[in-house]
Amino acid sequence: MDRCALAYEYHKQGYNCAQSVAGAFSDLTNWTPEQLFSAAGSFGGGYGGSHEEACGAISGALLVLGILFPHTGEGDLEAKRTIYGLAKTFRQRFLDVFGQSRCMDLLKARPGLSERTPAARRLGAAAHCDIMIVTSVEILESLLQEQGRL
Repeated sequence: MDRCALAYEYHKQGYNCAQSVAGAFSDLTNWTPEQLFSAAGSFGGGYGGSHEEACGAISGALLVLGILFPHTGEGDLEAKRTIYGLAKTFRQRFLDVFGQSRCMDLLKARPGLSERTPAARRLGAAAHCDIMIVTSVEILESLLQEQGRL
């Protein structure tokens, strides 16, 4: 399955950045795309369209990580450390590519296609949010592969 292409297609259909990223991982989460779209609906546009907070493509990826590496048990410090570590690693990799993580800052900087966005280049995803979405999927897939979850 080409999750990068699937997320790109979801965005073309009108789903926000968070929904597009999260929906592309329905096969791993055992959630339907519609359930993931619902859960991620308020995270697009830097939280509810304000563009002031985290990029929705990051939020969608972190939602998927939270589903796949749940921290649900009271006092389960190992699970808490695991999910926090994965979230921090994901964000750092996103920063390594784009230099920003806030929606508004990314919109101002307008990072384009580069050698650090191979999936976006492969798909011809040249629009700003499409690049963020496809690259977030690519980063998340890499991280999940390292964790033995792909």
